[in-house]
Amino acid sequence: MEFDKNILSFLKPKLLDELLKKSTLKEFSKGTEILREEQYVKVLPIVINGLVKVYSRFDEKELLLYYIEPAQSCVMTFYAALKNTPSKVFATTEEESKILLIPVQYLPNWLKEYPGFNNLFYNQFNLRYSELLETIRHLLLDKMDKRLYDHLKKKSELTKSNSVIMSHSQIANELGTAREVITRVLKKLETDEKVIQHAGEIKIISEW
Repeated sequence: MEFDKNILSFLKPKLLDELLKKSTLKEFSKGTEILREEQYVKVLPIVINGLVKVYSRFDEKELLLYYIEPAQSCVMTFYAALKNTPSKVFATTEEESKILLIPVQYLPNWLKEYPGFNNLFYNQFNLRYSELLETIRHLLLDKMDKRLYDHLKKKSELTKSNSVIMSHSQIANELGTAREVITRVLKKLETDEKVIQHAGEIKIISEW
C-alpha cells in the first residue's frame, strides 16, 4: 500500500525509510476501535489520511479529548508506549482512515538516533496543551450555545464537510453534557439561524 511521503516530510529521509521498513500501513473503516482503555500499546499510530477520535469514558459517558489529523500521532499512546503502562484512553476512527503503525519496541533507539523524531511528539504535547487551555476557556467563559456551535464548526472543518452527521447523544458525550441539553441548545441555534437540522444532519448556515 502506497502513500504520498510528503505528508511525513518533517521526518529526515533516513528515519522515514526506517519507519516504512519496520512499520505497517493499514486502512481502517469508519468506527473502528484501534485502541481501548487498559490495553498495552504495541504500535504507535501516525495518521496518514482520515481522522481519529481520542476519548475517555466515565460511567458509560464518553468525553472527547482530541482528534488526530493527518501527519499527527497520539501523545497519550506515545507516553503509554514509552512507559509500558496500560492505555488511559480509547481511540476510534471517525472516518475511513489510513494509519502508519509503528512497533513501539523501536521507539527508544529511534528517539536517541534521530533527535528530530522527538519534535513530532514535543509538537503534539504543545498542541494538546493548547487545546486543553482552549477547552478550559470555553468552559469558564462561553455559554453552551457558543461551545456547541464551535464544536460543530470544528467537526465540519476536520471532516471537510458542510454538515455534521451525529446524534444528539454523541454530541452530548463529546461535550460532557446531557442529550436533553444538546437538543434544547440546537433548537436555540436553529431559532438564531446559526444551524439547520434534517434527518440527523446538522449544517452551519451562518457565522457566529
